Amino acid sequence: MSVAGDMRLSLRVPTRTVFEASARSVFAVAENGAFGLLPRHADHVAPLVPSVLVVTGTDGREYFFGIDHGLLVKHGARVEVVVRRAVRGEDLASLSDTIDATLLEMDEAEREARTAMSRLEVGIVRQFAELRKPAA
Repeated sequence: MSVAGDMRLSLRVPTRTVFEASARSVFAVAENGAFGLLPRHADHVAPLVPSVLVVTGTDGREYFFGIDHGLLVKHGARVEVVVRRAVRGEDLASLSDTIDATLLEMDEAEREARTAMSRLEVGIVRQFAELRKPAA
């Protein structure tokens, strides 16, 4: 990484690092609008909204990510992006299909988790009901 010409970008979700690379530029969308970052851009903090994050690598290749709510922090040559969910697409055209498929999987997993939590709650309520019965 050159001192003046690159940034080091890290894209993370709560459970893992999704992407990490040197970058020439970053394009993101915050609550107050879209913006771009270059290596010598002033330090910056922005709350991100669900949108497309575009990263241009030092080799000129563009990387596309569908992201959920999160936060972007640029400090010096480091850019940290932390979001709830992120999906990588090969290009803008395929990103929409990738997001749709991933969100369907996530919705199913969340539905299963809610069902499991409901069963646990019912079991706990039953156990408390048993505790309240007078001893024979």
